[in-house]
This record gives sequence, structure tokens and C-alpha cells, in this order.
Amino acid sequence: MEELLFFTGRECPHCNEMKPLVQKLEKEEKVKIKELEVWHNAENAKLMEKYDRGFCGGVPFFFNTKTGQWICGAVDYETLKKWALGK
Repeated sequence: MEELLFFTGRECPHCNEMKPLVQKLEKEEKVKIKELEVWHNAENAKLMEKYDRGFCGGVPFFFNTKTGQWICGAVDYETLKKWALGK
């Protein structure tokens, strides 16, 4: 099952900056982005390592399991939307 994954840290300011954009995208494009907190959850951190493979090494980290595309760090809405829609 393909998923849109958003790896985040609870106290991460850049992650928190992305949350309103993620919510807007979910509402406007009818997609679901699964948020996974990694700083306080070892299981989620391990999953992030599996997908990250050294691409980013930090949060926020977005991964599209369908396309294999990823985003490192905070980005603008249009970039996030293209990633989510596989464009």
C-alpha cells in the first residue's frame, strides 16, 4: 500500500512550520499524509532510516512510497503538492 509519509520531530520548528501546509494539502487534494514523530519514537525513527537511506538525515523528511520521491526540510506549498501528487 502506497503512503505519503511525513517524518517529524515534536519540538522541530521547521516540522511545525510544515504542518499547516500538510493540512491544507490533505483538505484541498483529498490525500492522506501519515505523520510519524521520530525524536520520541524509536520505531518511527527506524522506519525513517529505512526510507531516508542517507538522503536527508533529519526532519522534516517527506517520503512518497509510490514514487520513491522524497523532500528534505521545509518547502513551499507547490513543492509539497507536486511531491504528494507524484509530479
